[in-house]
Amino acid sequence: MSFVLDQIRRIDAQLDRVQLASISSSAATTTSPSDPRTTTSPFDDEEPPKPSPHLLALQTSIRALTPSLASDRRALLQPSQILPNLSALSPTINDAPPSLALPAVTDHHHQIPNNDPYETELEWLLVSKATTQTYGYVLAKILDHTVGLAEDLWYWDEILGSRRWTTVYGVQSSPARIWAWGGRVWEDVKARGGSLGIREGGGREVLGLGERWAAFYGVVRQVVRERSVEELRHGVLMSPVTRLRGQIRRKRAVLGAVRLRNANALGVLLGEGLANESVHGEGLVGGLAEGQGRWKTSVARNVALMEAVLLKANDQTTAVEKFDAAVAELTDDDPLYGAEVYEQSDVEGGSGGVSVSPQAVAERLTRVLALALPEYDAAISSAVREHGKPSRLVRYWLPVTVGILSSSTILRILVNRQAEIVQWIEDLGSTVIDFWRNWVIEPTRKVIKTIRHDGSSEVSLMSKRSLQGDRDSLERMVVDFAISNPVITTGTNAPLTEPQIADLRLKVREGDLTPVLKAYEHDLATPILATLRGNLLRTLLIQVQKTKVDVEIAMGGIDALLKSQELVFGFVGLTPGILVTYFGLHYLRSSLTSKRGARAQGEQGKLLRQLRNIDRVLQHAEPTEFGELGYRDLGLLLCEVQGLRSAAEGSLPRGRVAREFGEDVEELCDVRVGVGRQKAAAERVRWAYGRYLS
Repeated sequence: MSFVLDQIRRIDAQLDRVQLASISSSAATTTSPSDPRTTTSPFDDEEPPKPSPHLLALQTSIRALTPSLASDRRALLQPSQILPNLSALSPTINDAPPSLALPAVTDHHHQIPNNDPYETELEWLLVSKATTQTYGYVLAKILDHTVGLAEDLWYWDEILGSRRWTTVYGVQSSPARIWAWGGRVWEDVKARGGSLGIREGGGREVLGLGERWAAFYGVVRQVVRERSVEELRHGVLMSPVTRLRGQIRRKRAVLGAVRLRNANALGVLLGEGLANESVHGEGLVGGLAEGQGRWKTSVARNVALMEAVLLKANDQTTAVEKFDAAVAELTDDDPLYGAEVYEQSDVEGGSGGVSVSPQAVAERLTRVLALALPEYDAAISSAVREHGKPSRLVRYWLPVTVGILSSSTILRILVNRQAEIVQWIEDLGSTVIDFWRNWVIEPTRKVIKTIRHDGSSEVSLMSKRSLQGDRDSLERMVVDFAISNPVITTGTNAPLTEPQIADLRLKVREGDLTPVLKAYEHDLATPILATLRGNLLRTLLIQVQKTKVDVEIAMGGIDALLKSQELVFGFVGLTPGILVTYFGLHYLRSSLTSKRGARAQGEQGKLLRQLRNIDRVLQHAEPTEFGELGYRDLGLLLCEVQGLRSAAEGSLPRGRVAREFGEDVEELCDVRVGVGRQKAAAERVRWAYGRYLS
C-alpha cells in the first residue's frame, strides 16, 4: 500500500503546483485593466463581495480529496467518500443513474460554458484530485487482489506438492463433491421424469401416491446405477487422487490466468496512467509551458483508461497475451480518451477541435466508481470463491464435527470427575509453589548470604573451638606423663625443669610425642605388667587422643576448603532449580507460541519465495526497445515486491535498515532505470538483507 500512497501523494503535489499557477493566471486575467469589472468607481472602498456557495462547496470538496500526509489511513479515500465530493460540481451528477452518463466530449464552439475562470479552475482541481484518489484506489484494489491470488496459488502448490495433503483436501471437500453429485443426479432425475406420465389431466390416468413414489424411486436407482458405472469406468483409468489433482490443476490454471490479467492491468495503469506521466520530464508541471490544457487532457484520458482497464480485467474471454491490444482498442474508440481540453481564450479565438468539461469527466468518473469498480470486485470475488482456497468451514468441518459430537462425552467426564480434577489442579499448584520456594528461593537466599559473608551461612564440618580444645588436652596429657616419668624423658629421676617443660610443649604442638612413644615401646616388652602398673594403658589413651587431634586437623583442612568454595556449592545447589524452571517455562512458552513460531517460519519461507519470484520475473522478462519491462512483467514485479515489503515488515529492524530497504525496493520497482539496474537492485536486496529475510 505504501507504493500506491507514494504515487498519489506525488501526483497530488504536482497537481497542486499546476493548479496554483493556473488559478493565479486566472485571477490575473480577471483583474486585468481591460476587464470592465476593474474600472474605478466611488464604491471601491466597500468590502469585496462574499464568495458564492458554489465556490465554497468546491473548496471544501478539494480539501476533503487532498491526501493526508500525517496518516496513511486518511491518504487514500474510499469510493463512498469520493462520490459525495463530486456532487460539488453539479448536483445532478450523483442523482442520475451512472448508465445515463452525459456526453463525454462536446463541440467547444457550441457547448463550452462561459463560467468564471477562477471557478472553472477550481472545478478542474476538484476533478483532478478525485481522479487521483480513484486512480490510487484502483491501483490498490488491483494490487490487493493480485497478491491475494498469489496466496491462493501457493495454497494449491502446497496441496499438489504432497499426495498426503491432496488426500486431506479430498476429505475436506468431500461434502461439497457429494452435494454436487447429488445435484447432478437430481437434474438427471427431473429430466427423465417427463416420460413417466406422472401428471394430471390430458386424458391420462392419474397414478396413486405409492405408484408415483415407486416410479420415482426406480428412476433414481437407475440414474445412480448409471452414474456409478460411469464413475467406475473413470476409476479404472485413474485413481481418485489423480482425478482430484487434475481438478486442482484446473483451478490453479484459472487463477493463474486471472492473476496474469490483473498484473497486466496494473502494468497498463502504471505505464500509461498518471503515475507514468508524473515522473517523465517535468511531469504534469510541464503543461505550464505548453498551455494549461495538457494536464486536464491527461486527467480526462486517465479516467477513460481506468474504465477500459477495469472492463477488460473483468472479461474472462480476453486472452492474457491480447490484453494490451484489447485495452488499446477500447481507448481508441472512446471520445474522452482522444479529447483535447482547450482554454477559454482558445475557444473564443475560434481554434478547432473538441473539448471536454469538468462535469463530463466527473460524470464518467462517477460511472467508474459506481459501476466498473463493483463489477470488477464481484468478478474477482466470484473467481476466487469458485477456484480459490476453500473457506475455513470446508477445511475444518471434520474436526469441528468431531468436537461437537464428542462434547457431551467430554462434559460428562468433567462433571463426574470434578472433585478429582480440582484435587489434581490443587496438587499441581502446591507442587509448583513448593518447588519454587525450596529449590529456587531458599538456595538463592543462601547464595546472597554467602556473597555478603554472613557468619550464619558459613559451611562448617566441626565447631570452631573443637580442634583447639583437643590440642590443649593432648598437650596437657603428654606434659603430665613426662613429669610423672622423667626417666623416659631425660634418662634421670631428676624432675623436669621449666625450660624442658616448655621445649616439650613446643614439640607436642608440632606433633612430636617421643616420650609417650618411648614409654609405649618399653611397656610392650611386658604388656601385662605395664598394664597392671597403668603406663601402657595411659600411653595408649594418649595416642588415641593424638589420633583424634590428627583427624580434627584433617577435618579442619576440609572445612577450610569448603569455606573457600562456599559460593560454588551455593550455585551448585541453585542450579537444579534454575534449570528445571528454565526448561519448564521454555516448554510452556514454546507450546503457547507454537503457532507464532510456525507463522514466523512461514513468513521466512514466503520471503524466500518472493525473492525467487522477483528474480524469475526479471530473468524471464522481455525488455521493450527502451530497455524497460513490459506491462505484464511490471505488474508481476510490483505484486511480488509488495508481498516482499509486507512480509519483511516483521523481520527487518526498524530505523536505518528499514529505511535503506525501502530505498532499494523503490529502485527495484522503478521501471525507468531499466531491467539491468533492476536486476542489480534485486541482487543487492538479496545479499544486503539476506540475514533478515532467511
